[in-house]
Amino acid sequence: MTQNVFAAIDLGTQSNRLLIADENGKELYKDIITTRLGEGMYAQMKFTPEAVERGINSFKKFAEDMKKFGVTKYRAIATAACRMASNGPDFVKAVEEISGIKLEVIDGYEEARLNLKGALVNAKGKAPYVLVYDLGGGSTEITLATNEEDPKILHTVSIPWGARNASEAFDLAEYVPENADKLRKEVAGYVADFCEKSNLSAYKDKVCCVATSSTPLRLISWVENYGDYDRERADGIEEKIAGFDSVIAEINAMSREALAKSPYVGEKRSYIFQAATVIFKTIYDGLGVQKLTASLKSAKDGIIEELVEENGKTH
Repeated sequence: MTQNVFAAIDLGTQSNRLLIADENGKELYKDIITTRLGEGMYAQMKFTPEAVERGINSFKKFAEDMKKFGVTKYRAIATAACRMASNGPDFVKAVEEISGIKLEVIDGYEEARLNLKGALVNAKGKAPYVLVYDLGGGSTEITLATNEEDPKILHTVSIPWGARNASEAFDLAEYVPENADKLRKEVAGYVADFCEKSNLSAYKDKVCCVATSSTPLRLISWVENYGDYDRERADGIEEKIAGFDSVIAEINAMSREALAKSPYVGEKRSYIFQAATVIFKTIYDGLGVQKLTASLKSAKDGIIEELVEENGKTH
């Protein structure tokens, strides 16, 4: 019997991620390419030619990887950047024509649902309910759900701000208190609305919080003093909010050049990390959580899980 090989591709505003697994869900290969697809997009709400080229090149590489591993079924998703860019449909078409990969632009709800499936790996047994938030480059999703094998989403919101577009819109490559306050107020409004509509206060002491994306993984690496950004080591680590507060205060006092030299940030991410920390802290403050778990598992893991489940039903 031919063994199935599955692949998941998750194209965000900053990075493109690939995960290849066997039919039991065991990881065979993974890669992440920094495309900076949303770089320079905010001004005219369209991808620049340079960003399009970087994005297409990442798909050409992933198509080769998928061929090498004999992928039999895949799902490739695109999120906030492709939802917002006026030339998003042209980009999606070019990706398919050049790489052969069919890219599906998903809405905020589907993005939250897939992130939830992936993040639940790091929430098992911790509490009856789970809060998941995923800070992307162009949007941030917050979801309250039941913490069980087949989770039920109780409420979700997609905030139209992420590290990349907020950094450009609020001019935060360097930390400017006035600009940071404007972003904080903008995000805090969405968080307050989420808390009210989800009736979050009713779940007090019955909820655990999981944060996906590289920001919490970088912050955990910093708090724990790993000496380098180690996303594998930081995956699944639970940290008290006080630890995050301390490191974020340190980050906000640093110049972009200093962040570029930091082993936890680096040159490419130094332009968007101040905005990322402002959004990240505003959310956990607004949600009122005391600790949170960083998760490397996200939408790509959720996709693989579903492909494995579908395969099991047909065999």
